[in-house]
Amino acid sequence: MVGIALLGAGIFARTEHLPAVETASSLFELKAVYSRSQSSATELATASKNPSAVAIYFDSPSVPGQGLADLLARDDISAVIVALPILTQPAIIRQAIEAGKHVLSEKPVAGDLGAAIRLIGWYDSRSAPGKPIWAVAENFRFIDNLDFAAEKLREIGGNVVTFSLKCNNFVQPDNKYFNTAWRKVPEYQGGFLLDGGVHFVAALRLLLGAGGQQIRQLVGFSGLLEEHLLPVDTIQAVARTQDGKIGSISLSFGTEFKSGLEVEIVTTKGAVTWTPTKVSTFTKKDGKEAKEEKEFTYNSGVKNEVVAFGEAIAAGKADERQTPKEALKDLEILEKLLKSGDQGAAVKEVQDY
Repeated sequence: MVGIALLGAGIFARTEHLPAVETASSLFELKAVYSRSQSSATELATASKNPSAVAIYFDSPSVPGQGLADLLARDDISAVIVALPILTQPAIIRQAIEAGKHVLSEKPVAGDLGAAIRLIGWYDSRSAPGKPIWAVAENFRFIDNLDFAAEKLREIGGNVVTFSLKCNNFVQPDNKYFNTAWRKVPEYQGGFLLDGGVHFVAALRLLLGAGGQQIRQLVGFSGLLEEHLLPVDTIQAVARTQDGKIGSISLSFGTEFKSGLEVEIVTTKGAVTWTPTKVSTFTKKDGKEAKEEKEFTYNSGVKNEVVAFGEAIAAGKADERQTPKEALKDLEILEKLLKSGDQGAAVKEVQDY
């Protein structure tokens, strides 16, 4: 069993990471939590199944022996989950890896492409023997029905004809995620489009990959519908794959009277439409149309990704779905959508880093 610590005591750590770690109790034993403030660290530890066994570490107030460096110096902690503000994470990831800890860090891999490339380059340059595993937590890649949709695509076969990603949300001023200081006044590109948008890009990429396609060009417009969602909250874009297949990407966190998330892939032999709770398959064979629908109970995928992290530690190799370079591809698409919008629908090339 691996001793693990949660670095960050925000909403997602409380509602997703803590129960995921405790459910995966055959792989991990929660030893400690860290947060900027003593009160939030205490709150997270108290919410655990065995609060007396979970040590707390914090920056404020400053107490000798209870800072982050002290946590990372513990020999009984081999791994950490980092769920901190986007711009804070890279330095903490480095610090944890330098301390010899395996790291599962929340998406996005960094606040921008340049920072992500530098961080990944630094990690890759470290000597291989005994190097800790660094995995990036993109829970959408671990949602069961998304895997099911990918399997249906492979089963249908054919060549991709077109595709679409449609996501509409309305983040109100009283939203619990909005009311965290670092999200309310974002110092990183895209605001909620970066923070949440990488999830939806990951879903699109996974399903396009099942059809043998990767996005290679992007062009889009961006705008701000709700003033509290600075700097932008909406993107409407067109994407083109390596084989010239054209599809659409529509992302909005400022649309009040329309909601939902859907990815559709159309091939020469049928179509698959994915939502978080349903997968629809449409095919035509011998002139006969057939439509199948399968309902699912919503699953965030966080437990599955935490289990995958534990299994990766045991195997000595990161799960392919959690590699930093996989997360880099999500970030690149999102960043280039934003830059295209900033530059009046300039065409942006998607690279292989």
